[in-house]
Amino acid sequence: NRLEQELKKTPKLKKFWNLIKKNDAKMDEESRMQAYRERRFLSQLIQKFISVLKSIPVSGPISMDKVHYCERFIELMLDLEALLPTRRWFNTVLDDSHLVVHCYLSSLAKREKEGHLFCQLLDMLKFYTGFEINDQTGNALTENEMTTIHYDRITSLQRAAFAHFPELYDFALSNVAAVDTRDALLKLFGPLSSNVLHQVASYLCLLPPLAEGQDTSHGKEFLLELLVSRHERRISQIQQLNQMPLYPTEKIIWDENIVPTEYYSGEGCLALPKLNLQFLTLHDYLLRNFNLFRLESTYEIRQDIEDSVSRMKPWLSEYGGVVFGGWARMAQPIVSFTVVEVAKPNIGENWPMRVRADVTINLNVRDNIKDEWEGLRKHDVCFLITVRPMQPYGTKFDRRQPFVEQTGLVYVRGCEIQGMLDEKGRVIEEGPEPKPRLKGDCRTYRVFLDPNQYQQDMTNTIQNGAEDVYETFNIIMRRKPKENNFKALLETIRNLMNTDCVVPDWLHDIILGYGDPSSAHYSKMPNQIATLDFNDTFLSIDHLKASFPGYSVKVTVDNPDLHVPPFRITFPMKGGKGTKRKEDGSEENPEEAKTLIVEPHVIPNRGPYPYNQPKRNTIQFTHTQIEAIRAGMQPGLTMVVGPPGTGKTDVAVQIISNLYHNFPEQRTLIVTHSNQALNQLFEKIMALDIDERHLLRLGHGEEELETEKDFSRYGRVNYVLARRLELLQEVGRLQESLGVPGDVSYTCETAGHFFLYQVMSRWEEYISKVKVKGGKSPDVADVSRFFPFHQYFANAPQPVFKGKSYEEDMEIAEGCFRHIKKIFTQLEEFRAFELLRSGLDRSKYLLVKEAKIIAMTCTHAALKRRDLVELGFKVMNILM
Repeated sequence: NRLEQELKKTPKLKKFWNLIKKNDAKMDEESRMQAYRERRFLSQLIQKFISVLKSIPVSGPISMDKVHYCERFIELMLDLEALLPTRRWFNTVLDDSHLVVHCYLSSLAKREKEGHLFCQLLDMLKFYTGFEINDQTGNALTENEMTTIHYDRITSLQRAAFAHFPELYDFALSNVAAVDTRDALLKLFGPLSSNVLHQVASYLCLLPPLAEGQDTSHGKEFLLELLVSRHERRISQIQQLNQMPLYPTEKIIWDENIVPTEYYSGEGCLALPKLNLQFLTLHDYLLRNFNLFRLESTYEIRQDIEDSVSRMKPWLSEYGGVVFGGWARMAQPIVSFTVVEVAKPNIGENWPMRVRADVTINLNVRDNIKDEWEGLRKHDVCFLITVRPMQPYGTKFDRRQPFVEQTGLVYVRGCEIQGMLDEKGRVIEEGPEPKPRLKGDCRTYRVFLDPNQYQQDMTNTIQNGAEDVYETFNIIMRRKPKENNFKALLETIRNLMNTDCVVPDWLHDIILGYGDPSSAHYSKMPNQIATLDFNDTFLSIDHLKASFPGYSVKVTVDNPDLHVPPFRITFPMKGGKGTKRKEDGSEENPEEAKTLIVEPHVIPNRGPYPYNQPKRNTIQFTHTQIEAIRAGMQPGLTMVVGPPGTGKTDVAVQIISNLYHNFPEQRTLIVTHSNQALNQLFEKIMALDIDERHLLRLGHGEEELETEKDFSRYGRVNYVLARRLELLQEVGRLQESLGVPGDVSYTCETAGHFFLYQVMSRWEEYISKVKVKGGKSPDVADVSRFFPFHQYFANAPQPVFKGKSYEEDMEIAEGCFRHIKKIFTQLEEFRAFELLRSGLDRSKYLLVKEAKIIAMTCTHAALKRRDLVELGFKVMNILM
């Protein structure tokens, strides 16, 4: 029977089942009956539901209470299926009751008006019953595994047919692909009698076997649907998603089951996915967000359409056409609309690769509105609308009446602007050069239509003889650009679902809501870092001691004059498991577990000029903030939570600065919700010791930054080019001071050779003269006397050398050389900008190679994800 079949699939369940049987045997009669009642509760509830469902007639009057009961029941089934802990056992029970088959064949599903919401909920239930997940392990199933399951089902049916049903030989000997479509299965099983169909189903453990000479109690329609729906080829979840149009149409926009109006009372169900605390798989998590975000933007689109179209006052003209009695800022009547390109589909797809059309409008409006229409940018989304009003000229619009009937709205389709056409019919590309001035008021836009939607509409036209939607549009509506990026975001979520999702293992379960919520904290990570350089985080040794209450601080040097920041701290490393035992003092050595080893270190001298001094942090962080900074520098997930004004931004900026200094080869991505937050962060980052050539800001928000400096892509490219010229001038000055002939400051390359052959050789010679020989240190005066770059540093504050001690003067000399060396390292980095000629290439190089701290808003990250991935953009740290 079915139970044995299920136990065979997962051997460990067999053990549990035997255990339950043992426990049942020990119970007394009453408690055993109670246990049975509890176990069969859901199964009996389903049977009760099926009987209520069957009592609803196909036509005639209907009890709405029964309909609402059915809707609520399906919603309960959905909730049980969409959570792994309940689904694990319930999915089999639901499958064994054949609830979905009963529902699809019910009278309620055939009633168009009353059964509309029921059918929508049922489609969701069918989706979740066949969800691509292993119910026992909770792992997502790949496409190959799903195909294997499908093939196993068909071949077991073929084996049963071959052994017991001679009338199904043709089916048993066919290859799987020839018999796994709905039509093929109906053709093969349709001629069989109900009893034979029941026997086939009982061989597959779907129904209890028939006794000798007994007839089946199930109808033939049910038995056929049961076998067909179980064995037909399913389209995979990802294919389903890829075939879905991204723009809402009039069917979705005014469907109150999925896009409720503001008058929704909360009484009835909605056919919406729910955001739970737990999700089945990453695909499920993204899919629910995808659907909800799509419908949330649809709600706003509906308000915009109703507002613009009612302002235009479409009326029926005397000749049967449409006449517009009003005007709207965000919408214009269409003069002409033509589809100009339908590209061939990609291999393996059945929808065109792209569909483009031209829309012409007449902009006989005020100049500021005309500028807004002409300012439509590439990727802006517009809506094409068809209205066929039935009301005569001059009828008043009543806001309380249904909008669609009053305006006669028939179709809504989305499109994406490619650009405006010039007089020769070419798309005007966006770029630095000014737009051409066009004569007259007629403007034509080239737009991209949604290929999936186009394919569905065309199929409908050809198969059902429906009219061609694309020949009827008479209004184009635009939306405010800030609220109009829904399509790019949906596309990004969809692309993300088409890639193997890269979520690190330690974060995966937390996002899906399983396991220990603190398992991604740095104290539980296997790759903690023992020693960290806190750079300028602490203002003094006392600040450091106050920041770690409960720890004893051990400084590596005894002289209290040297106890000055920056500090390097070595933390006691705890094993991931044994952290709980320190309360009762049973830790091996409780002293060591609470000791911090602090090593003050001196930042090497960077040169004799005042601007060489590093910028310092001036904030005295509290011990909680220090813990947040420490967590942020360690691997894992750190969440900093607090009300406004508690220093979250300052902590974030300090974490960025510390990561930048501790791991100079790593890159950090900063993502914020708003441009304003990003600007505040940036202004604070610039006050710290971070080289501005490593900062980059993407998106349109850099216009509001309160600085003269431009951190956008092109702003940074210009900064690099200007900096290159400044540094080459310095090289020229150094060359003059050393009296070297020739033009070495011409390019970064020639400067590199000059450094190697002229500067390094002089420095090495100087070091050999002044270094400590045979245990006795040379004369202090020698440090200054042999120094080769006196003339170059003549413009620094004099005297360069103090002449007090050999060590101090030697450190100054090395600082001077570091200053010179840094010029040449930067030039070496900038050398790529000499080879890359176009601004675009230079900005890409900057993004992928040069910048170490890259900032953008989450909207920009979503809009540009595909471009960033194609460039090979990778980061090690993300700060949101």
